[in-house]
Amino acid sequence: MERRLIQAAVMLITGAMALFAASCGQQGTADGNLIKDQDSGRQAIVLFAPIERSKPDAENVARTAFDKTVIMAEEELNVTIEYNTYTAVDYKEKSFDDVALERIRNDMDDFYLLNPDVLQKTGEEGRLADLSGLECAKNLREVVKTANTVDGKLVGIPQEVVVYGLFVNKDLFDKYDLKLPNTPEEFKECCRVFKENGIQTPIGANRWWLETFVFAQAYAELYNGDSTAEEIEELNSGKRRYSDYMREGFEYLKELIDLGYIDAKTAYTYEAIEGEGEDFLAQKTPIVMAYWGAANVDTAYGKPDFNMQVIGFPSELGQMPVMSMTGISVLQNSQHLDKTMEVLDVMLSDEALQVYAETNKVISPSKNVEVDCIPALKPLNELVNEGTYVLASNAGMKMEQWGNICLIVRELLNGASVDECMAELDRLQDETLK
Repeated sequence: MERRLIQAAVMLITGAMALFAASCGQQGTADGNLIKDQDSGRQAIVLFAPIERSKPDAENVARTAFDKTVIMAEEELNVTIEYNTYTAVDYKEKSFDDVALERIRNDMDDFYLLNPDVLQKTGEEGRLADLSGLECAKNLREVVKTANTVDGKLVGIPQEVVVYGLFVNKDLFDKYDLKLPNTPEEFKECCRVFKENGIQTPIGANRWWLETFVFAQAYAELYNGDSTAEEIEELNSGKRRYSDYMREGFEYLKELIDLGYIDAKTAYTYEAIEGEGEDFLAQKTPIVMAYWGAANVDTAYGKPDFNMQVIGFPSELGQMPVMSMTGISVLQNSQHLDKTMEVLDVMLSDEALQVYAETNKVISPSKNVEVDCIPALKPLNELVNEGTYVLASNAGMKMEQWGNICLIVRELLNGASVDECMAELDRLQDETLK
């Protein structure tokens, strides 16, 4: 049971809310990108998130689902929830995570929609309130609590369980008599066939999500074996090295780049979905990676003109979904702490989560809420239900995973060797243990 709890410990609030929730950290300045969406007349509770409130004619289902839960809280508590939001214009500017970290450290908002690295970091700094006393927390799956607990405090609660997978054009696989790949070698063979038949870049990639290939191979045995807790403890003590787990995944990713199956230079400049999505929908590239919710959202991959399937990443144990966590967090120093807690209790109640799940067709963090997924997601959903997946973020690991590995993968895209990437990983582990 303990292994299964740790194995499943990852609930990403909506890979989700907007189509770029995968951001994990970049450099630059972009102060002019901050947008404030205000209402008036009632007590205002301020949310900082990677989304703006939907306009009445908006067609973004993910945003609409979130807005529905916000409206439920506003009506029940007679408050107004104001949205502060930020989007980087390009890869040279600050990421949403950079800005969120600054705002939390300066006590600028009441509550936040956070990615894994910021949630873990600010949780460790004691800047996030403990949500375990909320009524809605009683209905959470135990794995959600495990995933979002930092130093004994439940510091984030998601609105959905998000799983990353490979989105594939099944029609193109059928055209070339290819079976959907299970192992790294099978996947590589599919890419070879595509390239030899004129598909220039078989894998559409962006600068955020290539780490999913690494996690699938690095942690397949860790999270699907019988010694998960013991191995994580050894990683936390330094007895084991993250580089020993990660090297094979980095070597494989570099091989995909060297063979021309991934365009590293282009991927480094692409935003998630906005970059590679056009070629995938135009059937110029047969494979991209994305989160569960992107299969439901019309502005992402919700309406392709082909048979789309979402499968796990290749690993020696077969197709492997990759999961990461984030959540809605409350600022410990919020001037409206009690009222903000009440807002969360409404937004994360079973009633609100049922509305959210039915709108987005996603896995709910509540053990009491279930919704059927669309056909394209059934392969991924079956693996998750079987307990087959790996975690790309785990609050039980002292070294933060999601953001750190994302940044090291970027170095690989920029020409760093695998040995240099492993040296950086070792340095980060040593720094964390100090």
